[in-house]
Amino acid sequence: MEYNTTREKLILPEYGRNVQNMISHAMEIKDRSERNSAAQAIIEVMGQLNPHLRDVDDYRPKLWTHLFVMSDFQLDVDSPYEMPNKEVLSEKPDLMIYPKGRIKYGHYGKYTEKILSEANEVNDPEAKEALKMSMANFMKMQYLTHNNNAVENNVIAENIKELSNNELVLDNPDELTNTNQILRTIGHNKKNTRTNNNYKSKKKRYKR
Repeated sequence: MEYNTTREKLILPEYGRNVQNMISHAMEIKDRSERNSAAQAIIEVMGQLNPHLRDVDDYRPKLWTHLFVMSDFQLDVDSPYEMPNKEVLSEKPDLMIYPKGRIKYGHYGKYTEKILSEANEVNDPEAKEALKMSMANFMKMQYLTHNNNAVENNVIAENIKELSNNELVLDNPDELTNTNQILRTIGHNKKNTRTNNNYKSKKKRYKR
């Protein structure tokens, strides 16, 4: 009995061993015209095995790229697309640079702190007042979204003053949107999200 552990390793396992064997056979065909016909047949089989690739813009070029990869770029056929470069495909991507700045209050988010830190650039009094109230209510909503317990308006007032470097000061914290109203909004949004997810799930089942 032959086990997979003793067989040659599959380069792209999603296509299976039969496709790999078909490619190996095509590489042994001496007549170029016959070899081209074999490659076209293999491409059709690969497309049937992975129908999800048809949703990709470069569907056909991707199949041909996979064909050459599985042949270790040794299959000499006339491709309708430019043969991919082995060295380019094997290159490792550059490391991504992640931001190192720390967030003082995680529930408010990085961009909230960034906006508040630049509040000193807003010179128009009306614009600054609008910014103060909108950001304070947003912060209160974010706090309630990420914390199960309620929050005092004075806490929001202290936080916005701190994060804006004393640029945004709430003279009357009680003017903020009522906690119960915010919680109802949060609950309504969560309910809509669950409803939409259930609808999408049912829609997928009906399509099968």
